Amino acid sequence: MNQMRDQFIRFMTGRYGADKLGRFLTAAAFVLFVAGLFIRNPLVDFIAVAVLILSYYRMFSRNIRKRFEENQKFERFCFKITETFRRLRFRFQQGMKFHIYKCPGCGQKIRVPRGKGKIKIHCPRCNTDFIKKS
Repeated sequence: MNQMRDQFIRFMTGRYGADKLGRFLTAAAFVLFVAGLFIRNPLVDFIAVAVLILSYYRMFSRNIRKRFEENQKFERFCFKITETFRRLRFRFQQGMKFHIYKCPGCGQKIRVPRGKGKIKIHCPRCNTDFIKKS
């Protein structure tokens, strides 16, 4: 068993290996295979095999720099998506606890706690006072 492991380690030396994009492609191929069981369309199976081949091609590639750049682009794309959802979640949580008003003088956003009735709001930027219902 150790001999097979050593042979595999020697084979993978100088190759890129698995990364986040590779794991995503492998998972996508698995999902497509499962979907193909229910859809029964040969095109879905063909796409699943193509995605799996692409995943293994990236894993066994010796062009490490190019595979690294591909993974970085994928991670930047994932970060944009997760950051968008994180911001939406934060806005929703803030909206439950606070009202956000714009100052009529300068347009500065001011956060005010909900449920305090009519209050006088002071803008820290332009020192304008205005009355709003919280």
